[in-house]
Amino acid sequence: MAARSIASLTVSFGLVSIPVKLYSATQARASISFNLLHAKDGSRLRQQYVCIKEDVVVERDDMIKGYEFAKDQYVTFTAEELKALEEESTGTVEITEFVPDEKIDPIYYDKAYYLAPDKGGAKPYALLSEGMRSTGRCALARWAARGKQYLVQLRPVADGLMMQQLLYADEVRPMSEIEIQHSPVKEAELKLAVQLIDQISADEFNPKAYEDDVKKRIEAAVEKKISGKEISVSPAAPTGKGAQVIDLMEALRASLNKGTPKPEQAERKPPKRAAAAARPAKAKAARR
Repeated sequence: MAARSIASLTVSFGLVSIPVKLYSATQARASISFNLLHAKDGSRLRQQYVCIKEDVVVERDDMIKGYEFAKDQYVTFTAEELKALEEESTGTVEITEFVPDEKIDPIYYDKAYYLAPDKGGAKPYALLSEGMRSTGRCALARWAARGKQYLVQLRPVADGLMMQQLLYADEVRPMSEIEIQHSPVKEAELKLAVQLIDQISADEFNPKAYEDDVKKRIEAAVEKKISGKEISVSPAAPTGKGAQVIDLMEALRASLNKGTPKPEQAERKPPKRAAAAARPAKAKAARR
């Protein structure tokens, strides 16, 4: 079955705009998940939030979010206040710089996506891909979606481009936080270790050679229970713009002449929603 695009984006490459379609590179449905049921009658359970002070169930309309800055002390935010702080989704993946592929440690890798050219984007898409292949570099870019700003890496793979969501520096723990006892290695020991490594070495990684044995056991148990008709039926819960492609060579020349500022040189603008929310407050202060 053909993959379905989850979004339409624009990759900003200097003054070149590349319309692309975004596809998830992984399949969440490949994992097995279970629902919580009532052991007495097999019905689905719903989650409730209980106030630890009054011991009563609190409905969502009566909830606000709070940040704990000290033990049991919170600063609170309404949904409107948090919405104003969100990053506005522009649908643009803005490339900020190109770096050698090997300079990005895989520890920063998070979610992975595929990019495919959208209508009118085949030529600049191919040029960006081949440009990175020939230079051995990948692109770092900013992408705003779902109210957040993400750091992403664009790199050529096979016949296309992959967009790898990256973790920020403060999301990765330094290895210096753990204690490693160092021990000297003797020449004979090292030689033996290298021989053992050579015995079970391969020239390529073949992911199909590895399977999740636990998943297979659970699937077999599920099928066995289904065939034995040990089934609990739960009642149903109540339901409640295209990028403009300009002349490619002209845009490339103009981009080179203009120059693209690096992340440390570019001044960060405040989120548009936050700025808009701040204007009424400034106006009230001025009237006072």
